[in-house]
Amino acid sequence: MRTSIPLLGLLALGLVAPAARADVEANLTKAGCLACHTKDKKLVGPAYKDVAAKYKGQADAVPKLMEKTRKGGSGVYGPVPMPPNPVDKISDADLK
Repeated sequence: MRTSIPLLGLLALGLVAPAARADVEANLTKAGCLACHTKDKKLVGPAYKDVAAKYKGQADAVPKLMEKTRKGGSGVYGPVPMPPNPVDKISDADLK
């Protein structure tokens, strides 16, 4: 199943059907995202609900966040850097 930032926002708010939620969470676990991020509270990185709120309504949110996830970086949510996430860690389809 392909996921998207809007779907992650709905996941954070608990508005996604249980089967879709399981698929999203499986992709996040498989890629290691949940080591630093949670659905609704800051861990090492920002909560998905905070990311969804920040990019809500931006037409270019998905490609922008895909690029940020691929390249990694720091400074958007604080000084802790996010490592790059290459295609061998998470596919483009799963990242989207």
